[in-house]
Amino acid sequence: MNSRTKVIHIEGIVGAIEMSIDLPDELKNNPSFAIRGLALVAHPHPLMGGTMDNKVAQTMARAFNQLGYVSVRPNFRGVGGTAGVHDNGVGELEDLLHVTEWMCTPSSWAPFEVTANQAWVSNVNTFPLVVSGFSFGSFVGSHLVQRLADLGRPAERLVMVGSAAGKWTLAEVPSDTILIHGELDETIPLIDVFNWARPQELTVQVVPGADHFFHRRLHCIRNIITGAWLGMQDLRMQ
Repeated sequence: MNSRTKVIHIEGIVGAIEMSIDLPDELKNNPSFAIRGLALVAHPHPLMGGTMDNKVAQTMARAFNQLGYVSVRPNFRGVGGTAGVHDNGVGELEDLLHVTEWMCTPSSWAPFEVTANQAWVSNVNTFPLVVSGFSFGSFVGSHLVQRLADLGRPAERLVMVGSAAGKWTLAEVPSDTILIHGELDETIPLIDVFNWARPQELTVQVVPGADHFFHRRLHCIRNIITGAWLGMQDLRMQ
């Protein structure tokens, strides 16, 4: 994705987990750059071609990089270099919980050359964690955020793109969740997202003309995410 993207493997619950680590460009020239937090990005359905290299997942990771976050994109079970077989979201949730624990542990990053001698690593256990997911990844991500809250470690925010409403049973999500959906999504109809969001009084940000994979509309995802964070910053300054 960029010169600061590296693929690594860690030991998971059922074997290896393959992940892409995306670092802000600023770290290339300044190892003391002040990292804002960590962002986990979950990819779409493995049995429908979803991988950590999906263009929407990469766009989300890049948006978080631009905001100063270190992004992690793991492959789900049975995809690429990740061990195991598809588990309908059950094992995938446990794997994402394992990955978040790995991400928030300073010693986890020590063996990797890409993060050697970078000041942020020693403080990574204090960083806020953003959870994001696309399609099937949004389903697993919603349950991860719920699980983290139950454990007393709430995520900073949840971002759901192409929300899996109506396809899988989503967890109830925080009121500040960012929901991004394509107007012409043929896989998960927009009306299903509205029907799920309405009782929770959630705002759905609709991208006109976008299909499920946001063909030629990827920049809209990036702009919505970065705009939401910059808006949060403006409000905190008031």
